[in-house]
Amino acid sequence: MVAVSQRLVIHQMASPQDDGSFAEDVRAGLTAAPKTLKPKYFYDALGSLLFEAICHLPEYYLTRAETEIFEQRAAEIVAQLPSPITVVELGSGSSVKTRLLIEAILARQSELCYQPIDISETILEQSAKQLLEDYPGLRITAHAADYTRGVGSIAREDGEKILALFLGSNIGNYTPDEARELLRQIRGALRPGDGLLLGADLKKSRGALEPAYDDALGVTAAFNLNLLSRINRELDADFDIRRFKHRAVFNDERSRVEMHLVSLTRQQVNIRGLEIVVEFQEGETIHTENSYKYDLEMLAALAERTGFKPAPGWLDSNARFSCNFWLAI
Repeated sequence: MVAVSQRLVIHQMASPQDDGSFAEDVRAGLTAAPKTLKPKYFYDALGSLLFEAICHLPEYYLTRAETEIFEQRAAEIVAQLPSPITVVELGSGSSVKTRLLIEAILARQSELCYQPIDISETILEQSAKQLLEDYPGLRITAHAADYTRGVGSIAREDGEKILALFLGSNIGNYTPDEARELLRQIRGALRPGDGLLLGADLKKSRGALEPAYDDALGVTAAFNLNLLSRINRELDADFDIRRFKHRAVFNDERSRVEMHLVSLTRQQVNIRGLEIVVEFQEGETIHTENSYKYDLEMLAALAERTGFKPAPGWLDSNARFSCNFWLAI
């Protein structure tokens, strides 16, 4: 058997501009009105671990629902494309659910090249080594980058079809305009006859949605507040985390759950690394994340507007979550 180290390549795709992007995005977001921070910055080492914990919470149904679909339908899903297949995953994280698809593909072909793209090189390395130990027929070429940069580095052997994975309802973190632009970029990296498997959370009641983003244990609150700790650590700021609280609300008009950090008092925060002082009024918020919810008609329209042909998809047993196969045309 080929050694794990010989079957793993991780490309670090940072550019010289990236060193300042966090700082500049924090400056722009906290001097805007209303204040915002980009959700991609949740995923430092601690944030990534906290998100993995969120996926195990009883309130956070999304991961269980998507996993249920893969447990029951993985062979059917991968059969949408002829062999041989190479798999590309945007925002792979720990790749736990992806194992079910990898196993289904390796049941059809003896070898598979898996190409995960994730902003966290640490998570990529940890998950890749475990996958390679478990699946001798697997090779991994990973890209430590955001989606937009990593998607341009997709590779394939002659005759291979690409199955691109965008799971976990990550598409919900993008505004409708941003989602269309990202999907067009993904389509631009594919060829006609390749496929995209898109996981998307479905519209449902406020009572079902809000607890999924504001759990009783407070793990999602810690995940959100960790963003302020990251600014303290990396930009020499003095946020007092105890003077902010997590808030998650469903905006029915925009069909999205919104996450905010709420200032509990009037206060000033000194961000020495940026040489700025940020003022907060009591009750003022930092908008940190959106999670848009879709219905099946919206998803079909999104596919058709971005260069894909939607095929019949799959729902979990409670019809809360959808996995959608789209064929590149």
